Amino acid sequence: MPQLSALDAQFLHFETATNVANIAGLAVLDGHLHRADLQDLLERRLPYVPALRRRLAAVPLGLDHPYWRQEDDLDLDYHVREIGLPPPGDDRQLAEQVARLHPRRLDRNRPLWEIYLIHGLPGGRTALYTKIHHAAVDGIGGADVLAALLDVGPEPAPPPRDEPEHDAPPPGTAEMVARGLARLAANPAHAVRFAAQAVPHLDEIPVLSQVPGAGVVSAVARRLAGAGHAPDLPTLPPPRTPFSGPVSAHRRFAFVSLPLDEIKQVRKAFGVTVNDVVMAVCAGALRRWLAAHGGVPGRPLVAGVPFSVRPEEGGGEGGEEGNQVAIMTAPLAVHLADPVERLYHVRHSMQRIKDRFAPASARWLREFSESMPAALMGLASRSAFDLVGQAAPPINLIVSNVPGPQFPLYVCGVRLLAHHPVSVITDVSGGVNITAFSYDGSLDVGVVTDREMVPDAWELVTDLRAALRELRAAESGLPH
Repeated sequence: MPQLSALDAQFLHFETATNVANIAGLAVLDGHLHRADLQDLLERRLPYVPALRRRLAAVPLGLDHPYWRQEDDLDLDYHVREIGLPPPGDDRQLAEQVARLHPRRLDRNRPLWEIYLIHGLPGGRTALYTKIHHAAVDGIGGADVLAALLDVGPEPAPPPRDEPEHDAPPPGTAEMVARGLARLAANPAHAVRFAAQAVPHLDEIPVLSQVPGAGVVSAVARRLAGAGHAPDLPTLPPPRTPFSGPVSAHRRFAFVSLPLDEIKQVRKAFGVTVNDVVMAVCAGALRRWLAAHGGVPGRPLVAGVPFSVRPEEGGGEGGEEGNQVAIMTAPLAVHLADPVERLYHVRHSMQRIKDRFAPASARWLREFSESMPAALMGLASRSAFDLVGQAAPPINLIVSNVPGPQFPLYVCGVRLLAHHPVSVITDVSGGVNITAFSYDGSLDVGVVTDREMVPDAWELVTDLRAALRELRAAESGLPH
């Protein structure tokens, strides 16, 4: 009897005409893929992918978070769609098509996903755009869903020997109402627990961390709780940029594959991590873009960096599914002109953050969600997004780096050439999202922007390439 967690429900409730919680991926395949073959693959694999065979079951009067109801008779003609690009079918046309599809809200009366098979690319290639609602999966869960549809060789893997599990049906109306009222009665206790648990972590929570004295209060609370000293976190307020503030209803998208071996060479030369290099490349690209669009601020940008709090062996806490994600804030030193200085600034900042979060993952977002009455969550979420987005956005953008397999994968026997993430921008996060996924020797990057704030996302792609060249030149001692 799966029920959405409070955090899952947040992704439903904050949606408006401009804030849309779709996460997606753009796969580029080395050959032609037939819709019938894809539907046949899905028919065989979907029983083993719970996130794709569930639809929402609302609780009367919104007294509690929705339940998931298993959909046994999926309409694959609805969920799997087919479109073609006009000649020449280049990357920019493909990206523009994705930008039109991505902000369209999913039908909540059906399982919350769609797949678009896109033909017309040069070289006989095919693209596969897969969209799923953030309420159903987080980034790691989305990767698991993708993995369930892929094979490690041209020949499809045999079906699992185990029978697929079946969800128990959601409770009836009367039981839903009773459970909702019981949760409502428990909310004050959740709120008290959240307040008690949040005080030692005020300097980790966006917005609250900017309140004067938050760091001091957190340190005192940790000491009183016997938690000992924790590394201080960067607390610079985010500067205003051309992509700060509320977003529009329209998106731009661009993508690029960067050589992973070049990133690893930079990592080895400077004694940092791959993630440090990725963050530094993003900082260098954003510095270039800002220099061409109004000027570079005198202090670092503040990036929201999502990370999983999911146990390594899979599943959520206590066997829960759904979103197991938190977000940390990290400075991007766009104010530094030297690429090596930017890289070391990133390394130092990320190390402090890792040291801070290593003892206990930040779970404040889940606890905060649980402390709020379900009946008020929709209004509160949208009001909070509007207020924070207008007055004091806690971050400038989202940057995420997801490790992936370093071997070829296949869909219906057709090789996967690249897989570019297509992620979320909101009023709170700002009008830029840069998400990277490493796959088979490449770092596949997807850049989502607000069309009004950053009209040409391909500029940022060009700047990402240039920022990597800068670091490669610095590594070899050449002028940059």
